[in-house]
Amino acid sequence: MRNIEVAKLLYKIADILEFLGVDFKPAAYRRAASNIESLSEDIGKIFNENRLEEISGIGKHIAEKISEYLKTGKLKYYEELKKRVPIDLDELMKIPEIGPKKARLLYERLKIKNISDLKGAALSHKIRNLERMGIKSEDSILRGIEFLEKNQGKVLLGYVLPIAKEIEELLRQLKEVELVNVAGSVRRMKETIGDIDILVVSRNPTKVVDYFIKMNNVQEILARGETKSSVILSDGLQIDLRVVERKNYGAALNYFTGSKEHNIALRKIALSKGFKLNEYGIYLGNKFIGGKDENEVYSLLGLKYIEPELRENTGEIDASKRNKLPNLIKYGDIKGDLHIHTKFSDGQNTIEEMAAHSKKIGYEYIAITDHSNLAVAGGMNDKDLLRYIKKIRKINFKDLAIFAGSEVNISKYGSLDLKNSTLKELDIVIGSVHSYFKMGNKEMTNRILKALDNNYINILGHPTGRLINRREPFEFDADKVFEKAKERNVILEINAHPERLDLKDTMIKMAKKYKVKFVINTDSHSTADFSFMRLGIGQARRGWLESKNVINSYRLRNLKKALSI
Repeated sequence: MRNIEVAKLLYKIADILEFLGVDFKPAAYRRAASNIESLSEDIGKIFNENRLEEISGIGKHIAEKISEYLKTGKLKYYEELKKRVPIDLDELMKIPEIGPKKARLLYERLKIKNISDLKGAALSHKIRNLERMGIKSEDSILRGIEFLEKNQGKVLLGYVLPIAKEIEELLRQLKEVELVNVAGSVRRMKETIGDIDILVVSRNPTKVVDYFIKMNNVQEILARGETKSSVILSDGLQIDLRVVERKNYGAALNYFTGSKEHNIALRKIALSKGFKLNEYGIYLGNKFIGGKDENEVYSLLGLKYIEPELRENTGEIDASKRNKLPNLIKYGDIKGDLHIHTKFSDGQNTIEEMAAHSKKIGYEYIAITDHSNLAVAGGMNDKDLLRYIKKIRKINFKDLAIFAGSEVNISKYGSLDLKNSTLKELDIVIGSVHSYFKMGNKEMTNRILKALDNNYINILGHPTGRLINRREPFEFDADKVFEKAKERNVILEINAHPERLDLKDTMIKMAKKYKVKFVINTDSHSTADFSFMRLGIGQARRGWLESKNVINSYRLRNLKKALSI
């Protein structure tokens, strides 16, 4: 699917147009991009069937531009627009504080063209004197630059995983391919990815490599050998392919899955037993003794099999030795989603459409949780919310329970922005921080603790407020919050949206020690977003969670008990 690729292009056009001071068109391109992102159908298929203008927000002119890009891989209109921009807009906009209009202001007043210029201006305190800026904006820009430098070159798992799986499937269809697996950090479900590693078993590696380097979206061939190759895709992602013999597959898959720290620890165990472990297998002297599959590798080392998501050398090897590894939640264990937005706030679909899709993918229950008084998301006040609750109650889907919920804002002072009398009418209340992210540790901690003391809150939504590669988590005392959540029986959300994956894996593992319960939610704003659930489950697995820890792995009766519904 090329939906994300096309949407990114339209967003870039919108940003350039806004930088250039063009009215109306930026909003049109962003609307089209957002709707393409939300599609569950491949835009390539829609294009081939001449149905582009059937997509909401796409008229004749945008459809023509999408068609040109899908046909040629380029868009003349975009290339011409870029020539009119004298700065590196994409780079500058990686700083959360900066949008197209601020980028233009910085260029016009300070001749800032790139991150290097921006950093120099901020360090010399030139930015604080500009209109709409100030000291806080300057400090925020410097923090953003530091954050960007720390995370440079890393791409969101949610963007990479579909691409990796698509290529894996294409290779699997080759008659010359016996086995194929995505490896590396993608297989470990890390939240950000540097490149994609793919491992193949084949008796005809030349044929496989030839196919690989000639794939449609290959932009550049970095290396081409008899059994390995590296390419750059049109979106800048690097993919490394390795073809191995069947007897070496388990050892190779283990080695190329990583992590480096996990691999080093395994090699030390091998040496202690008189073995040598490498990407080809386990050896006693020069004699090959095993490596056909990963189970064999771990068994020969005296270990229980360790799931890929745990392989970070953070206690998994000791747990394996002691037979204390968790029975991780499985990707098919989830029975429903308790954080879903519809057209009642900032979602793309109706309640009925989200419910129908939920039933289609086999869920037993969902919660519709549109925003309360959040203006930017079209949230509802108390009066509107009560009408919304009545609407949900009237909807009836056989074998699908639909709960009336709301994602309610936690105010600066820790109160929820709906009356208790309204909250009482809801089945599920998600309390989330949507503002004032830069509060001090003590203030933010007290803010969250007060919210958790509200008798009607069920779930703490995206608990740290982070946006991966864009916004750092806000500061708070996690121990106090997790302890309070356990005391008040408030469920901690693992938000599966690819930009959030909040809680982070290390914090999940920390919270688990307090015996709190978790829920994995997609925060879906369209039917396409339900696919995010896999990312959330991966994050839960990296946090050592089992099904018993995650309430939406429960059957309906037990879920109601956990939420006191």
